[in-house]
Amino acid sequence: MGFKALCLGLFCALFASHLYISLPDDIEEYWKVVALATTAKTFTFMGMCIEHMGIIKYEELVSMLFRLDETQPVSDENVTVMDTEFAGVPVRVYLPKRKSDAPRRAVIYIHGGAFCFGSFKNAGFDSLNRWTANKLDSIVVGVELAPQHHFPVQFEDCLAAVKFFLQDEILEKYGVDPARICISGDSSGAGLATGVTQQKERERAQAGKHQAEGEAGFLLNREPDAGLDPRTPGSWPELKVQTDTGFKHKIKIQALLYPALQIIDSYLPSHQENEHGIILPRDLAIKLVSLHLTKDETFVEAMRRNEHMPQESRHLFQFVNWSTLLPEKYRKGYVYTEPILGKHNFSFPGLMDIRVSPLLANDSLLQNLPPTYILTCQYDIVRDDGLMYVSRLQNVGVQVTHDHIENGIHAALSFMTPPLYLHVGLRIRDMYISWLDKNL
Repeated sequence: MGFKALCLGLFCALFASHLYISLPDDIEEYWKVVALATTAKTFTFMGMCIEHMGIIKYEELVSMLFRLDETQPVSDENVTVMDTEFAGVPVRVYLPKRKSDAPRRAVIYIHGGAFCFGSFKNAGFDSLNRWTANKLDSIVVGVELAPQHHFPVQFEDCLAAVKFFLQDEILEKYGVDPARICISGDSSGAGLATGVTQQKERERAQAGKHQAEGEAGFLLNREPDAGLDPRTPGSWPELKVQTDTGFKHKIKIQALLYPALQIIDSYLPSHQENEHGIILPRDLAIKLVSLHLTKDETFVEAMRRNEHMPQESRHLFQFVNWSTLLPEKYRKGYVYTEPILGKHNFSFPGLMDIRVSPLLANDSLLQNLPPTYILTCQYDIVRDDGLMYVSRLQNVGVQVTHDHIENGIHAALSFMTPPLYLHVGLRIRDMYISWLDKNL
């Protein structure tokens, strides 16, 4: 009996120490966030234990939980909601009910979820897109991802859905003004939105080039793509430039909410400051992001030590060098050290691909991107991705609006609905909507 009590006591002590939560003093609605963080940490701890016992993978367990939060396409007094498919990709379309004599603006929204889970059906995303459609009197398209697949499936799905929507007949069907279209997203979805916008610009540049050369059907596998470093193997796809109405129309603006934009450096200041982050601690973020590329557990461990990149990636670190790209206040005395390269021989598709890490795009590509809104949160592991992208876009003359939430946390938009109603999520939503209203 005494031994059992001792074991129970040790387990409880271990469990309690693991769940210890220390939050910054300026966190808004402190006890709500404590409850949220404790719940998330408890679930993660139990999920990892269950995974180690071989019962079910952690990401599969979380996906099951997320599915409990999914909503049906229920219309209300202001918005008609329907689920359909664009080029075989599931989407949810929100159509304002009030009459309009002119074509409406449109927002394409790609949801977050660390590439591993989540859906446009989740209550937080459904609420955001429904609110956007009503407040802006706009068409909103929520794009579904395929978390069970590795890169590049999710990117290709997003690209296919966007191209489908931008066809003349589809825009006319939904009453969309082709000159007033925005692409947006949060977290990993913001990274995908960024990649799609960059891909659009690459295709536009290549189409113009080959049209001028009279080679519109030329297969682009003989030279580097515009905006991609020719020394980066596998970083640019084969694209066939042809008569393709998919990207005939421009994306007017892009909006990126706490975006995840690179995987090559896993030890930025924001990674160190938020190692035990409120919603997304560093170890968990690395585990989930690595699943986007591979199931190789050795890659996860290498990424935790920032030793996952090959020697031939050295030239790419100029694009994510936080010692020059981060404002001084966010460096906070950290000393920049280049990651250890070439220790492993990983060669996964996407490891050095700008469709996975849009921050790796060079200046010639970035300078032609549309006006951009970027929102970052202080207590967020991907904070520095957004801050560096702000710097890089500003450096090449792109019009950038940047909002930084000093007491913001990652994934705040997912907690605007019952039972939490986090004010910071509602504030982020309102800032996002306000910028769209003024610029779209």
